[in-house]
Amino acid sequence: MKKNQTENYPAGISDEAVAEKTGKTWEEWFVILDAAGAANMDHKGIVAVLSDQYQVSSWWRQMLTVGYEQARGLRQKHEKPDGYEVSVSKTINVPLAVLFNAWGNEKERARWFPRRKITVRKATSNKSLRLTWEGDKSSVDINFYSKGDEKSQVTCQHHKLPNQEDVGLMREFWAKTLQSLKERLENNAQ
Repeated sequence: MKKNQTENYPAGISDEAVAEKTGKTWEEWFVILDAAGAANMDHKGIVAVLSDQYQVSSWWRQMLTVGYEQARGLRQKHEKPDGYEVSVSKTINVPLAVLFNAWGNEKERARWFPRRKITVRKATSNKSLRLTWEGDKSSVDINFYSKGDEKSQVTCQHHKLPNQEDVGLMREFWAKTLQSLKERLENNAQ
């Protein structure tokens, strides 16, 4: 199922996928969690109920909890305990080292990245960058993946956004920024 078709499901996961992986549908999980008093629990409390009483993996415990919180109005889409989050990815037809260098080398980054105040907190060559964004208001994880000798992917995950409106603004910002980077790098590679 395409991502846009699952957006209307809790946690963006279809009922069929939940049933296949956990043995129960969303509605069955909601009945179980309602009976356990989950509507009055925090995220960790709901996860604990699932952990103590049901044989589902840690990843599925998290997804079931997020889906429940969204369905019961305890959490908005993209909301995390410390704010909102958005993730945008782009596959670019250049080797991984070229893509990482465009981000990791400050002079290279200045040639294409919009003027924003960022601080690189941590860099792991050809794997990731951790950024503090605009005066420590939010943070960004940039992750890099090889997709072959001449193709790689970058994913920007922006954390601690203050509201849903900023999710939309930053999704648009990152989509445009990554498209610009793709065009620049692919044109330079020719």
